[in-house]
Amino acid sequence: MTDNDIAVVGFAHAPHVPETFGTTNGVEMLVPCFQQLYSQLGITKSDIDFWCSGSSDYLAGRAFSFISAIDAIGAVPPINESHVEMDAAWALYEAWVKLRSGQATTALVYGFGKSSAGTLRQVLTMQLDPYLVTPLWPDAWSIAGLQARAGLDAGRWTERDMAAVAAGDGGDVESLLDAPYVADPLRAHDVAPITDGAAAIVLAVGDRARELCERPAWITGIAHRVDTPVLGARDLTVSPSTSAAAQAVTGGDSTFDLAELHAPFSHQQLILAEAIGLKNGTRVNPSGGALAANPMFSAGLERIGFAAKAIMAGDANRALAHATSGPALQQNLVTVLNSEASR
Repeated sequence: MTDNDIAVVGFAHAPHVPETFGTTNGVEMLVPCFQQLYSQLGITKSDIDFWCSGSSDYLAGRAFSFISAIDAIGAVPPINESHVEMDAAWALYEAWVKLRSGQATTALVYGFGKSSAGTLRQVLTMQLDPYLVTPLWPDAWSIAGLQARAGLDAGRWTERDMAAVAAGDGGDVESLLDAPYVADPLRAHDVAPITDGAAAIVLAVGDRARELCERPAWITGIAHRVDTPVLGARDLTVSPSTSAAAQAVTGGDSTFDLAELHAPFSHQQLILAEAIGLKNGTRVNPSGGALAANPMFSAGLERIGFAAKAIMAGDANRALAHATSGPALQQNLVTVLNSEASR
């Protein structure tokens, strides 16, 4: 490995809860995450060279909401900080570029969102074409329902396949299939739950990573690809951008001990697994995935965090993490992580 190889050395997340009673600026959720990382790594905020966050002003209900969240960092010492208006997995991408360019040796990436403050399925409508689609106010469940129905009609999956994703290993598929629809053909178990939450990851370069972590999770590939936002201009049953991102970072070798896939709807896990080309035997979403908890703007970052955590704990040597943003899997980011021995 070279001196500017980058690893995840720490990961923390707030409790996954359906509702919190603080403000929408994320400070109450972020401070414990930061303190956990400082304690775990034996560092202070002065040891962080670069900070990068992911959140949404639309979700928070105020302009420049990420500025208020910086209160969780503190005013002293002055910081080098940036922000992305999307899932913090993309903030991690920016931090990775910052470290690769030699401008920093450590970075702390964080994301937060309080979905319970509004009606999430309607808030997400603001992601759509502002001229032709948003004025119709199709909510997120309706768009996902269109995607699921397209796959069912094309014979790409069945409702039983969707229920099997939601049930996990040993779950009762039959009882799930008896549940009523919430947005035909989606049932409640097919839809990620409303979750308030936050997450944070520390990245470090080369020997600094080895100093901070006994078994760093090295990022050996990361790529972001985008499909058209025009829903009628693409086949919703496949994800070319995920395939392209995966090919860019894996070179066609899709053998992984585990994969953390950011799939807010059950059928999307089926699309993603096929797009990446995951092999049988790969553990998919051992964390439970977004169907267990979907903290907006940190759920994608958590996929990277949980994959890295498995490597740092010695439970995996090679893992893949995926994050998505936008309607119907429009934007996709794929990250490959390895232990030092599996490089």
